[in-house]
Amino acid sequence: MSFADKPAADEFPAFYHRYVEEARGTDMLQAMQGVSDALHALLRNAPAGLGDHRYAPGKWSVKEVLQHVIDAERIFAYRALRFARNDASELPGFDEDAYAPSAEADRRELADLLMEHDAVREASLRLFQSFTPAMLQRSGIANQRNISVRAIGWTIAGHAQHHVRVLAERYLHTT
Repeated sequence: MSFADKPAADEFPAFYHRYVEEARGTDMLQAMQGVSDALHALLRNAPAGLGDHRYAPGKWSVKEVLQHVIDAERIFAYRALRFARNDASELPGFDEDAYAPSAEADRRELADLLMEHDAVREASLRLFQSFTPAMLQRSGIANQRNISVRAIGWTIAGHAQHHVRVLAERYLHTT
């Protein structure tokens, strides 16, 4: 088993299938880095005020989307660490819709959120690089469903790719 192996469908909940499928490439670590590069390409020359833009009433702002990607990655990486270390404790889910307003992302600068994203992504990359093939195969229960460490890594990449696509299509209209 290597970083090049996408997980089998039975290694993760059906809800995450779309994310694993959306992850680009054939190497998990490259997929994670590639989506970071895509995020920066999309937002690096963002016009003033873009961070506060919402494509429709009641939708998250660009800043809230980015904060969500950061928060989710932290949670996924924590799960991967616990399972890779053979921690058999069942881990709870999280309510992304409750996290978004509580994070108060709109009070922050978009550039600050991008720097935080980079720090979290670097930590995730180093964490996954430290895992052996046996650790990548380990799994645990999160949100009442079984998921492998390898599937978590691919989910991180695909979840971020999903939101990069949403930002491009609905917020910036670049696709």
